[in-house]
Formats: sequence, C-alpha cells, structure tokens
Amino acid sequence: MRSHGLNTAIILARGVGKRMRQVDPSARLTKEQLCAAQTGMKAMIPIGRPFLDFVLSALADAEINRACLVVGPEHTAIRGYYGSLRATRIAIGFAVQQEPIGTANALLAARDFAEDEPFLALNSDNYYPLAVFKALRDLGEPGLPAFERAALIRESNIPEQRVQDYALLRIDRSGYLQQIVEKPGKLLAQQRGEVFVSMNCWRFDSAIFRACEDVPRSARGEWELPEAVQYGISKFGLRFRAVPFRTGVLDLSRQADVASVAERLNRIEVNL
Repeated sequence: MRSHGLNTAIILARGVGKRMRQVDPSARLTKEQLCAAQTGMKAMIPIGRPFLDFVLSALADAEINRACLVVGPEHTAIRGYYGSLRATRIAIGFAVQQEPIGTANALLAARDFAEDEPFLALNSDNYYPLAVFKALRDLGEPGLPAFERAALIRESNIPEQRVQDYALLRIDRSGYLQQIVEKPGKLLAQQRGEVFVSMNCWRFDSAIFRACEDVPRSARGEWELPEAVQYGISKFGLRFRAVPFRTGVLDLSRQADVASVAERLNRIEVNL
C-alpha cells in the first residue's frame, strides 16, 4: 500500500442532536430508527446498519486506517458497538469530550490521537464522496473541500434553505481560504458567479490545535471549529488550500433526512 503521509481521521460525534430529536411524523421512521433518533446520536441511526459504518468504510476505501470517534461520556452505545466491532481495514479509537461546548473543543479532545501527524476532521452525520477523502489525503498541506452551492443543492439530499445557512467560503486567487463566514444570510445574495460553502470537512496538521485553544467563544457561547480556522488564518497566518468540488454530500441532521439517505446508500457496500 502506498504511503500518503496521512492515515488518520477524527470524527466529531459528540453533538447532542437537537434537530434529530425533534419528532417528525412525516418521516415514517422504523421503531429502531426512531429510538436512535431520540437519543440524538445521528451516527448510530440504522440504515441497514449504523450510518457511521458507511462513513468509516469510505475512509477505509481512501486508505485512512485509523479513526478516532469523539463522543461524550454518556455515549455508551456507540462506544460499545465500535469497541467490540472486528474491523480489519480501519482501527477505531475514542476520545471523550466531557461537555458539548463546541467543535473546536471536541477536536482538542482528540489531540493525543493525532500524534502530531496530519489528519482529517469531519462530521459524523455527513457522508462525503470518496473523491473528497482521496483529494484531502493527497493534498500535502492543510485544506478543505469547497463545495459549489448550486451543485450541492442539486446533487445532495439537502434542502436549498438549509444550504443557504452553510458557512460561506471566500477563496483568494491562489486557491487558499481567505475567510469563512458562518451564517452568511444576506451576503449570499451579494455573491457573483459560483458560491462555495463548507461542509466541515478538513485536512489539518498540529497547528490547528493552538487556534482551537486560543479562539474566543462564539456568539453561542461555544468554541467552534470554523471560528478556530478563521482565528488561525488571522492571528497565526495558517493557510488552508481550498479544493473545489461540484458534487453532493449526504446530510443526516433531521428525521426527515433518514429516508433519502437510506435510499442513496442502499447499494453502497460497507467493508470495515
């Protein structure tokens, strides 16, 4: 197997899943899916098998052979399942974020797992295309996939209104991230040409941890990863190569998303 200098992923699975807990009778979930949804653990919602299995299998396909799941101390189900899983293509470990106080803080919980090596960081409730993982693996420097908004709306299961709330990316002429704007609102209407947004998937090196430690709390009172990235750019001169993608991503944020995600993953083979 070729060495790419990157074989580790940190998966942020600590979120409390407030939107997923909201009951939606129109979603018509199975009893097992509803039980998982009511816990807020989106990654464990069964779609034939837990949703996170599909994400881990895609990482393994991209030759990522170590994954750290950042969970809360109360998340015994996910730790029990993956702690006993006999995976041969990807080793699965855990880091515990004691309180749900933001994604930057969650990343810090997995600092020891990263071992000062480059790594991927991603959401546990999104299924990203294999090409995204391969591109980040081979990038050779910190960066992120920049998803073109119109293509994301067209090819994902994500409603347009939800995509409009995603963080707007401003990319300079040399292809590096200049600014990440959370909740861009009216700014989107001012954009001309293609608009690129973030889906919280990154390639980092150890420099990101200093930004996560120093970034101020967000307006929500949490330490947020996008704000840590912006802080790193502004304060420490960190650089993140933006890799444009005109493709879709599956999102499992709400009960109404389950059926469309299940339909699209129906023919995907999981091999862990």
